[in-house]
Amino acid sequence: MSVTQVIEALPGLTWTTDPALVRQKSRDFFWYSPVLKRQLNKVTGEALVAPRDEAELRALLAAAYAHGVPVTPRGAGTGNYGQAMPLRGGIVLEMTEFNRVLWAKPGVMRAEAGCRLIDLDAYLRKEVGGELRFHPSTKRTATLGGFIAGGSSGIGSTTWGILREPGNILGLKVITMEAEPRVLELRGPDIQKANHAYGTNGIITELEMPLAPAWDWVDVVVAFPTLMGAARFADSFTRMDGVAKKLACVAPAPLPQNHFRSWGAKVPAGHSVACLMVAPPFLELLPSLIASHGGTEILREPSDAAEVPLYEHSWNHTTLLKTDKGITYLQTLLPAPNHLDLIATLERMFGDEVLLHLEFVRFGGTVCAFGLQIVRFTTEERLNAIIRLHEEAGAPVFNPHAYTLEEGGMKRVDREQLDFKRQADPKGLLNPGKMAAWDDPDWKPGKAQGVHLYETDYEAPAEVLE
Repeated sequence: MSVTQVIEALPGLTWTTDPALVRQKSRDFFWYSPVLKRQLNKVTGEALVAPRDEAELRALLAAAYAHGVPVTPRGAGTGNYGQAMPLRGGIVLEMTEFNRVLWAKPGVMRAEAGCRLIDLDAYLRKEVGGELRFHPSTKRTATLGGFIAGGSSGIGSTTWGILREPGNILGLKVITMEAEPRVLELRGPDIQKANHAYGTNGIITELEMPLAPAWDWVDVVVAFPTLMGAARFADSFTRMDGVAKKLACVAPAPLPQNHFRSWGAKVPAGHSVACLMVAPPFLELLPSLIASHGGTEILREPSDAAEVPLYEHSWNHTTLLKTDKGITYLQTLLPAPNHLDLIATLERMFGDEVLLHLEFVRFGGTVCAFGLQIVRFTTEERLNAIIRLHEEAGAPVFNPHAYTLEEGGMKRVDREQLDFKRQADPKGLLNPGKMAAWDDPDWKPGKAQGVHLYETDYEAPAEVLE
């Protein structure tokens, strides 16, 4: 392969070849995982390109296909486990120039993949009185396409479930990587062919999304003497179907006191907290619910007025606690109907070694919890044992210490996405290395994950890999 040949064929595109800048755009927050930091720290592309429109993107994909050059798409690079990292070098495709809102009307909108979520929500609120149903905790920097390609749920899941729920994505436009790239519109069940696929089987350029009513959200923090008290309260709150809500997060002691700088000092020592986002008309329903669960409200303020919005104390932002370099995290399903009992079991099992940060959500039509646990890291062997113990207890782990779709998801091959990749990316050049079943048709859970980097004649400069 030759990235140089692709650059020479398309001199009108916006290219970056400076090794330091390319390396910067070749990384995400993979280093949260000590496992991935060891495996992926030397990963870098050879060039960065930012096409400005569909014609430039199709020309790029055609040229890269002709020369056998891998292409790895990225949005803002806010992923946590290498989703947008170019494992086999080649070209990093930055989609941030695709940033137009194409149209919006009450209840639905269509926008390009590179739109920043915070800008998109501001536009929708002003123009049609709506907002996206979901956003990640990285809303202030993340892009729409990056969220759909690399995420699965987030702020809003207390009401709307996860992105795979029918109706949460209405349409995707993707471009294939072939000799003559095709433009495809995926709708209905076909959306799942490219949803949460890390850009391995098509470049998402446009998304059509349903909207929720835009509320002037209020952040509320409630303290509880025990983790289980906070968990039972958050579960009850999430079940209040008549209340407009966006967040029900539980952060265990001592996380709020030690790490939530804007209000953590208000949390009594040894107390866990429930963090809520509630629409104003429903605030009057909270005091009786709080009292019945033995909690104390310690904070109430408009989300827009907060020094740090409450959603940045939730979901994967809670795993940003790098004030302590000895921690990492997990991503876990605590399934209904026994999720509260399971939480109590895991708390007894691990104590302070695994702090149970929880997000209460709707999943498959019922209320349950996702765990984004904070883990005190000692060795990879112990980390693997902690994962095994969770799964033996009945809590599947979506492994954030692995970079493939299968290991990070439901530990199975998604045949629909694999079959679509065979059609849309016949040479396997889109974000290679991320779909285990493409590289190993016999892949199964528990099979060792190998890191195969730079299966080409390219070698990154030594100064870039330091």
